[in-house]
Amino acid sequence: MASTTSDKATPQRQAELLQNLAETKICFAEASKSLSHTPTLVAVSKTKPAWMTRACYEEGQRDFGENSDIDLVNKAKKLADLDSLRWHFIGVMKKTEGDDLRRQARMRELTSVSNLHGIQSLTSIEDADIYNNAIPADREAPLNMLLQVNTSGEVQKSGLQYVDTETEAADSPLFKLACHIIEHCPKLHFQGLMTIGSQAESLASSERPNQDFETLKKTRDVLEGMLRSNPTFDGRWGDNGKLLLSMGMTADFEAGLRAGSHIVRVGTGIFGARRMK
Repeated sequence: MASTTSDKATPQRQAELLQNLAETKICFAEASKSLSHTPTLVAVSKTKPAWMTRACYEEGQRDFGENSDIDLVNKAKKLADLDSLRWHFIGVMKKTEGDDLRRQARMRELTSVSNLHGIQSLTSIEDADIYNNAIPADREAPLNMLLQVNTSGEVQKSGLQYVDTETEAADSPLFKLACHIIEHCPKLHFQGLMTIGSQAESLASSERPNQDFETLKKTRDVLEGMLRSNPTFDGRWGDNGKLLLSMGMTADFEAGLRAGSHIVRVGTGIFGARRMK
């Protein structure tokens, strides 16, 4: 899988794209056999042109991800006729000095996308409030939020610190953010957790359990226990009383599914290597 050719809309490139999608779906289905839930495959097109998203949609793919808010907004406009498409924002809108107003404007524009299904990379109460206040009044359902957790401890990766125990979690930024969404952000829905594992764990995941995924599962278990202990939170988080997990990308999505992931994010395996901007 993965293309080394150009991204021009040629019959050859489209055939290659759809072959990649078909092969990914076969692997996805095989790795999902032991699951008691139905997982979601998010096809992450990143820098790829909108025609590729449309081609995959026409083959039955419905969930698509972008790690650039600008790309997501632009593609959403070009593909507005695709009624069942669901967008997932999986990137980080970084802060730069003196750019707060522009960043907030971009966050508002992102939430204006009517078929934005969820944001998988939330890490702060400040951003939760901005998103909550920015959501259009005519949006029917709360916007799903997954909190990004740094399970590998790598400084170059975004995400909140994972937790091992309820004592550790009680005063953690992760638990405080979860509670803030539930209590103070009625237009948001705390749906679960997302992580990007380390390359080392990804490469070893065919031989043994991925420790970054195991860490996220432990963090999930701790948070679920604490949320369930608060009766005022009942029915206001997760999906049927369970937090969803988004873990696994092109190189390790099968390991993610075997570990119980609800969402996997596959980019290169379907669309090919990203174009550098």
